[in-house]
Amino acid sequence: MALLGQPVAAQETAATADHPYVGMWVTEDGHIRHELLPNNRYVEARGTRERAYEGRYEVTGDHIEYWDDTGFTADGDFIDGVLHHGGMVLYRR
Repeated sequence: MALLGQPVAAQETAATADHPYVGMWVTEDGHIRHELLPNNRYVEARGTRERAYEGRYEVTGDHIEYWDDTGFTADGDFIDGVLHHGGMVLYRR
């Protein structure tokens, strides 16, 4: 499997599946939802748009980098169990 032309090693996928940040992250009002998938992909929902953005991500320590499939990039940080990303605060669901 290739993500944006970069192969994903089997050990990377397996290691990511156990990563503590894999799962659903949601703003307090529930409007923005980031699902961090175990295969280093993410799906972002906004309101009623369930797949508003999709792409890949990489976590290094408590920092996350996003590469949207359209070419947009973003980042964020996990601080005390909360994801801070692009001026938003997302909580584990």
